[in-house]
Amino acid sequence: MEKVLVLLLLALAVAYAVPDPRGLIINLEEGELCLNSAQCRSKCCHRDTGLSLARCAPKARESSECSAFTLYGVYYKCPCERGLTCEVDKTIVGSITNTNFGVCLDAGRSRK
Repeated sequence: MEKVLVLLLLALAVAYAVPDPRGLIINLEEGELCLNSAQCRSKCCHRDTGLSLARCAPKARESSECSAFTLYGVYYKCPCERGLTCEVDKTIVGSITNTNFGVCLDAGRSRK
């Protein structure tokens, strides 16, 4: 009986030692609270208003609103998915207030 108990405890210890692919601080899923986009698997930490909590969100799709890169790491509109560019008129005030919004366009089609 003691050997079975020891084997069971050993098996539980090994099971808990395997790292979880989802982290507590980085590699966060959509909807989890974040402080910076580097924490999110999607690389977009999004908030609705200046007083709301930021959560990980998916990147913006083609023809949807987007934000240009920001130093703050938290966005009101997520940056574009890979292969798309955010066509936006950047201003100094918009850079400071994080309100430089644009539209995601396919990089190949926008040049033509």
